[in-house]
Amino acid sequence: MTAELTALVLAALLQCLQFLLVAIPANRELGPGVTMGPRDDGPLAERVSPRTARLARALQNHFEGLILFAIAVTAVTLGDAASTLTAACAWIYLAARILYVPAYYCGLSPWRSCIWSAGWLATVVMLVAALL
Repeated sequence: MTAELTALVLAALLQCLQFLLVAIPANRELGPGVTMGPRDDGPLAERVSPRTARLARALQNHFEGLILFAIAVTAVTLGDAASTLTAACAWIYLAARILYVPAYYCGLSPWRSCIWSAGWLATVVMLVAALL
């Protein structure tokens, strides 16, 4: 498996872990009757503690970022454009996503945005490398 694909799988497993980091405290705070319900009262993040809400927003952000990263990995892999650069970018993306969770949870501004930017830029570089 290429480094890019390995980083993608690990990023997906990170997303699974992030889900648990949200689900466990949300269930403790609201109870399973609410968390398993239709959420007609609005998003879960609006009804939990501020830190649990931050974890929920970090998870949502990872869903959004993982889509673009998966496209980049797919393009690099299927386009036979894998290189040392794209492998490094994949690991930078993964490291940024790992660091993003505690940075968001702790409210580290502007570092949270800087960490997010590193992962986003790494993804953009991979997309451009797939084209060249």
